[in-house]
Amino acid sequence: MQKRTASPAKSERETAASAGKSARDRILDTAAALFYRDGIRAVGIDTIIAESGVAKMSLYRNFASKDALVAAYLEQRNAAYWQRWDRIVAAHPGEMLAQLRAVVAGIEQTVSRPSYRGCPFSNAVTEFPEPDHPGRAVALANKAELRARLRELAAAIGARDPALLGDQLLLLIEGAYAAAPAVGSDGAVRGLTEAADALVAAGTPP
Repeated sequence: MQKRTASPAKSERETAASAGKSARDRILDTAAALFYRDGIRAVGIDTIIAESGVAKMSLYRNFASKDALVAAYLEQRNAAYWQRWDRIVAAHPGEMLAQLRAVVAGIEQTVSRPSYRGCPFSNAVTEFPEPDHPGRAVALANKAELRARLRELAAAIGARDPALLGDQLLLLIEGAYAAAPAVGSDGAVRGLTEAADALVAAGTPP
């Protein structure tokens, strides 16, 4: 994957005045955008420093290493992921089937965006096969939580086998995450909600 040429860096003081953010936030925001767009391994520390406008010393004062920055990026994305999930669920209090359908519809909307470049957690698992990488640990925890929540929803809607239905829904969602960058918003991901409905109908009593 080709690296993006960094734009001329501003001084840290100039960037702070214009952005109104802490050095840590600017570093993390810049890294998040670059990691997601270009791939984590393709983005070097020097590029992040140049794009964020902070000094190298400031970066390492906030993040001990690139691996620590990667973990912080994924933790930020993980928190945002579950905040959005909770907002969607909260819009349908006590309506468990509506909650499940809304969650799946929200995922379909996300993966259909032109800017979508894959699930950041799936991407991280692929980029970092090392079992002790801190970023991989965050990504795997996200997937474990997704599996658990889908199983809980499956149980709440009265599935015959909640674990099986939850795992089927997980495979469906993960397939959409993986397929969307290749097939695009006009491709098969448009059928995600309908496919989930079919799984639910097959897995619950009439």
